[in-house]
Amino acid sequence: MTLGIGLIGTGFMGKAHALAWRNARAVLGTVPEVRLELLCDTPADKATGFASQFGFARSTDDWRALVTDPQVDIVSITTPNRFHKEMALAALAAGKHVWCEKPMGLTLADGEAMAAAAAASGKTTMVGYNYIRNPAFRHAQKLVEAGRIGRLVHVRGIVDEDYQADPDLAWTWRARLEEAGLGTLGDLGCHLVSMLTGLCGPIESLVADMQTVHTTRPLPDGSGRGAVENEDTATALLRFASGVHGSLSTSRSAWGRKNRLGFELHGTKGMLVFDQERMNELQLYVNEGPKAEQGFRTILSGPEHGVYGAFCPAPGHQVGFNDLKVIEAAELLTAITTGTRPHPDFAAALEFEKVIHGIAESARTGQRVVLG
Repeated sequence: MTLGIGLIGTGFMGKAHALAWRNARAVLGTVPEVRLELLCDTPADKATGFASQFGFARSTDDWRALVTDPQVDIVSITTPNRFHKEMALAALAAGKHVWCEKPMGLTLADGEAMAAAAAASGKTTMVGYNYIRNPAFRHAQKLVEAGRIGRLVHVRGIVDEDYQADPDLAWTWRARLEEAGLGTLGDLGCHLVSMLTGLCGPIESLVADMQTVHTTRPLPDGSGRGAVENEDTATALLRFASGVHGSLSTSRSAWGRKNRLGFELHGTKGMLVFDQERMNELQLYVNEGPKAEQGFRTILSGPEHGVYGAFCPAPGHQVGFNDLKVIEAAELLTAITTGTRPHPDFAAALEFEKVIHGIAESARTGQRVVLG
């Protein structure tokens, strides 16, 4: 069995998807073979050039032609946010499986429509939450499930980057609600939600605030300044259905932070600490043994940690961001061939988006939001 791949978009995430499709079988071996069938971007000469670079057989500048192409079985959507819903719905209607980058859409209603269409189609869907594929994170989940740090009581989560920290950075589509939707919550905060809920279970309610640090930015053509319509920072106090309490903070204007996606997870017997900027390390503290010898231990990722060994047989040699996308692609392929649900599919990813839109609602109203 071979599956034909159609890729829409050739930016950072488009390249990540192309690499993942090329490498999934080489790394993991057991997944079905894929054909890099059709690539779409505009203008047409750009699509042609990237098709050659990425190894796709054909190219087009018409995404509608791609999603209806009979040789395409899976559609990868890596375009700006405002296109996700329309492309995903069209691909599902054409009988394709869909791998879509986050966020699902601009609004919660977009996500709900996509989840409903996926359920009705019977096709396999997945949203691009690669950080929860990290072997270090999955080991943290196992430690939690085994009770290694006792009963969970509190969690602090943070995700910061500095790609919008400079006030003189030019205005882009990311500043517009109609093109980007939410700001740091849609770009970064949803990744943190995927981690925190993966450790502590669903979030029951929250109260939040958010701010726009730089309210205007210079227009690229030099004609003035454009308004920034979405948030640069957001903070929320969380209550989980499990009884855990915690906090979430996210900023896209945090100088010096490149991908600080991390958490402190407090239990009755110890603590787990993780930071994506040191993505192959997990810090574990357990309250046992002589007090004079207690302290945090650093667990370096190695072949004992799940899929890490498929990439490298030696501990401490590191996996990277694009490796996590390879794992993601492989899990989607496995789900398609076995008839199982990958995580997160559109239904599961919708739960993450309920949280980030709940944060935005709480910030606007000043009220606690109960998530249903």
